[in-house]
Amino acid sequence: MAPLTRLLLTVFVAITAIIGFGVYLSAQDKGIPASAQAEGGDVGQLVRDNSRRLSTATNSDVNFVEFLDFECEACRAAFPMVEQLRAEYGDRVNFVVRYFPIQSHFNAERAARAVEAAAQQDKFEPMYKKMYETQSEWGEQRTPADSRFRGYADELGLDMAAFDAAYNDPATLDRVNVDVADGKALGVQGTPTFFLDGTEVEFRSYDDMKTAIEQALNSQP
Repeated sequence: MAPLTRLLLTVFVAITAIIGFGVYLSAQDKGIPASAQAEGGDVGQLVRDNSRRLSTATNSDVNFVEFLDFECEACRAAFPMVEQLRAEYGDRVNFVVRYFPIQSHFNAERAARAVEAAAQQDKFEPMYKKMYETQSEWGEQRTPADSRFRGYADELGLDMAAFDAAYNDPATLDRVNVDVADGKALGVQGTPTFFLDGTEVEFRSYDDMKTAIEQALNSQP
């Protein structure tokens, strides 16, 4: 494992240990019971047809799914390792993102709406990355980051009228909340939470995750 990856993993584990209980309580405060039903009244689904994807492997049924909060420090710490996994397995594994903003994170829901609004202009991945790259600028604050997120959209060259409309459209928040309801129905209690081939997995180390992915790929028919 590269020194940088090892350092990031250490930070990720430390942050998770420190804030994990608080994240758990915050997720409980979200007000969506574990038995929540999502869109259409059906029990939560791990991957929906409209779920946002970082990569699509057309000939593979192996799904790596992350429920995340863009304001979550542990998610930010895991981000480089997820990117490394995607670089290695993106042609064989579907990497799927589900929104799971924690209520106690003041700008998390806004960030999710901004990413979703960008996704509607085919800029999901650039805005997803932008949120983690700039998290220290707007995270853990109690002031709205709407104008900052709008600035990111402008930097990415989005149609700003369309972005503004999507960002403020109740349907965009509904889209985020479908992910949250799915997560709660699947037992997600905090972020980041990972699923591989339908089973929740713990991100103990990069090598452990690689091994799990290799096993999932080898078990394909």
